Amino acid sequence: MLNYFVSRLSEPSTWRGLSLLATALGVQIAPDLQGAIVAAGIAVAGLVGVVTKG
Repeated sequence: MLNYFVSRLSEPSTWRGLSLLATALGVQIAPDLQGAIVAAGIAVAGLVGVVTKG
């Protein structure tokens, strides 16, 4: 089971998904900063796509 999760962590889609999930949860925490939180999450997802293969 642990090997499954470790294997998923090497996939770019996992990191994009985690960053987008964190972004969505952040909107609930600080709604007055919604635009900045969403922009940061999108930037992180884009950066993951740039620095990883696939």
